[in-house]
Amino acid sequence: MTLKEHAASRVAADRDTLVGLSERLHAHPETAWEEHDSARWVADVLADAGFVVEPGYLGLETAFRATIGSGPFRLGLCAEYDALPGLGHACGHNLIAAITAGAARALAPLADEAGLTVEVYGTPAEEGGGGKIELLDRGAFHGLDLAMMAHPAPVDVAEARPFAVSHSHVGYRGKAAHAAAYPEHGVNAADAFTVAQVAIGLLRQQLPSSVRVHGLLTNGGEAPNAIPERTEGRWYVRAETLAELAEVEPRVRRCFEAGALATGCELEIVPESKPYAEFRADEAALAAYRQNAEELGRTFATGSDAARMNRASTDMGNVSQVVPAIHPYVGIGSLPALNHQAEFAAHCVGPDAERALTVAATALAWTALDVASGAVR
Repeated sequence: MTLKEHAASRVAADRDTLVGLSERLHAHPETAWEEHDSARWVADVLADAGFVVEPGYLGLETAFRATIGSGPFRLGLCAEYDALPGLGHACGHNLIAAITAGAARALAPLADEAGLTVEVYGTPAEEGGGGKIELLDRGAFHGLDLAMMAHPAPVDVAEARPFAVSHSHVGYRGKAAHAAAYPEHGVNAADAFTVAQVAIGLLRQQLPSSVRVHGLLTNGGEAPNAIPERTEGRWYVRAETLAELAEVEPRVRRCFEAGALATGCELEIVPESKPYAEFRADEAALAAYRQNAEELGRTFATGSDAARMNRASTDMGNVSQVVPAIHPYVGIGSLPALNHQAEFAAHCVGPDAERALTVAATALAWTALDVASGAVR
């Protein structure tokens, strides 16, 4: 039996374990930096396969690293397991974690023979918190020969082309007053946000087609008969590259400053994380993944279907700037349901999701074996 056949048989044998992990994560969603149970459950599945687990990796409570093997080729597999506020696993991170665990467990008994050191990184807070960036800054990932993960999507897409993105918390502080009796004594923080949003809407006409600006109000005031003293929101700015993002962000900031200037409110903008970078795919590893996935029966989308979800931003982009990396998307047959919809979360468990899980885990394991052996260049 070849190494690839061994890996495939291990994924097949682990199917119930992997599906059980995915379903457990899906049923108990935890948001950014709060993934205490999720991180432990994923780590336990790896420990059961002989991995040495470091919980609380590099001082992050909900991160971990699990390692096995002593080969010269250092492979990094990334597990995500945070959920979206209010939407649960509507981006399918329950599947990401199970796919990564499946690939890692398939490679565990083969690592030394294949010349691998397998390192699984449990990475918290992908949905806006930048967990991988925090880990990078503390020394994680550096020196890897390849980093990989697979992300669920409506259809299969091999190449990730995510936008760079910044995440900001925006707050205005004004002065409360009775809205009917003493309105002239108030400084309206809700008006400040209205002015800013109108300014952003007008700015969009002059922005490049590669730029996205979007956000929401998380606190719009306390009562309709009180001038709002404090309003808050979360806003994202996306661009083709970090360089383009750096050019656009000051223009967006001026829109928020306009709200403060027009109303007399105080403005505070606080980054929620360091910016996420655009993704740089390793072409040889990507070609190997595509070939392996096709051999396993997958068909990759083309045209407009392939040009949508692969533009979503990820902190895996920052990892790809430091080490060779791939981030393919595996389809779960969810259309017309799309990522970040409640309907998509429902599709992240069930027969289609289970097939995607086992195929992606096998394809990642096979890709690692190909690249480590020098079969692809």
